[in-house]
Amino acid sequence: MAERLRSLSIYAAKCVSGTLTVFLISSLINYKDLTWALISVILVLSPDGKDSVSLAVTRIKANIVGATVGLLCLLIAPVNMWLVCLAVTIALCLCYLFKLDTGARSALAATIIIMLHPEGQHVWDTALERVIAVLAGCLLALIITFVFHFRDKNIALKDPLTQPAPENSIRE
Repeated sequence: MAERLRSLSIYAAKCVSGTLTVFLISSLINYKDLTWALISVILVLSPDGKDSVSLAVTRIKANIVGATVGLLCLLIAPVNMWLVCLAVTIALCLCYLFKLDTGARSALAATIIIMLHPEGQHVWDTALERVIAVLAGCLLALIITFVFHFRDKNIALKDPLTQPAPENSIRE
């Protein structure tokens, strides 16, 4: 139970750190549409400590696949129900092909984020802006993952109580 609570606390701290950082950076650069960066941060962060870095990298690769599929499908025709279905299918197949199965949900979210745009806005401006926001959110999530999980590993490596004692030594 204590390990689950610790894991929950770390995950909550990562999510809050990501949210606060997106809001801070957005206010510093006067960027108002922070939704897509926030969604990307939350999707890339992992609740588990184990394999969190490799999982974050996999989700980032999947986001790139999804964003690319979304952009390429915008070249085919105006967005409609069938084009979104095609894009989702292509993104899933590419994730499978590139062995990014654990990041497939992130790829699907990125595909839809890129393809859908508000009425009256130019498709390409919106799509490219969202690609940048998704990638920025992914990068931020990776940095947060490194900060939270490499810090723990470094502390464990430097803590003399967790290291085996050399032969013929006495621990206090």
